[in-house]
Amino acid sequence: SPLQQSLKDLDQAYKNFFDSCQGKHKSIKVKPPKFKSRKSRQAARFVGANYKVYPDKIYLPKVGKIHIVWSIKLPSKPSSVIIIKDAANRYFASFVVETNSEFLPQTDNSIGIDLGISTFATLSNGEKILAPKPPKQNLKKLAKLQRKFLRTEKGSKRGEKARVRVAKLHAKIKDIITDFLHKFSTDLVRKYDMIVLEYLNVSGMVKNRKLAKAISDLGWRQFRTLTEAKSEKYGKEFRVINRWEPTSQKCSCCGFKGGKKELNVREWTCLNCGTFRMERC
Repeated sequence: SPLQQSLKDLDQAYKNFFDSCQGKHKSIKVKPPKFKSRKSRQAARFVGANYKVYPDKIYLPKVGKIHIVWSIKLPSKPSSVIIIKDAANRYFASFVVETNSEFLPQTDNSIGIDLGISTFATLSNGEKILAPKPPKQNLKKLAKLQRKFLRTEKGSKRGEKARVRVAKLHAKIKDIITDFLHKFSTDLVRKYDMIVLEYLNVSGMVKNRKLAKAISDLGWRQFRTLTEAKSEKYGKEFRVINRWEPTSQKCSCCGFKGGKKELNVREWTCLNCGTFRMERC
């Protein structure tokens, strides 16, 4: 059962931690397991013969057969499956499968990416990528539902219904960004052999209340994770440069460092080579 599997996972986590303390693990030091509230993530893991996969259904013990809509065809027989329930009461099945390495054709091209807020990404070839904005009617509806939710009594049935409505709309808006990030990262991996991204201290940047919402909505961290994973999967090189490298201060043509600029300075003329309209993100 999922409870038994959770206990096995906890046991394995503690074994890895104690083995690391005794020097049995030659890799990086393993930290002790963290407490995870049952409210933090609703998930159940099934391993081995505890579940069965059919063309349009999945069988789970103590649950039975459940209809499933496939987003992708399984490349091989899965070794385990995790059933995840999100805040919008949607259920997802995440399978662990073994796949063969895939390599995309070499293009002999490389690209540098500078992430920003007004422009999601500015590429080293001058191309600018804009992130899709949620429809205005969705944002207005979200604000209305949030006000209704705040007026409900905590723990009541009406409050739970209002919470789910807010969560579903949040999920709908988030899915728009996630779809964009998947398509953009895949396009980069297909076109370039080397992808260079600036390291961004996202956890530190979101402490700025003026930028926190914009950064969280854009999904910078998710973009890096997707691009890095796809680069590894398809045999491309992914690099991250130092976050202290003044990429917004240097001329992309001659490399001249023009000094620190305020956030409201969007473009300038290089004092060395005269290049104009060097717009920052």
